[in-house]
Amino acid sequence: MLTAPQLRAARALLGLSIEDIASVSGLSADAIQEAEADQVHGEPEVIERLRTLLESKGVLFLGAGEEDAGAGPGVRLRQTLQDEGIRPQNLNSANDG
Repeated sequence: MLTAPQLRAARALLGLSIEDIASVSGLSADAIQEAEADQVHGEPEVIERLRTLLESKGVLFLGAGEEDAGAGPGVRLRQTLQDEGIRPQNLNSANDG
């Protein structure tokens, strides 16, 4: 179960405002504020839409005990591999695009 603190933390990790999320998700700013204040009882579609959006931007939601047996639910960013391309000294006619 996704928690309100996880939603707030995920948005903060991405450096996005409520308005940023609202414009991309199609949700109202009020709906997002309510979700982050844990006031959305019976509105799982709001939580699911936020989850999908935040995960698409690289957020990983962790369940209680998922990383550490004593830890509560958490949030972290997915590690991205940066493709640096081919180093100049390794360029040749076969791989020069």
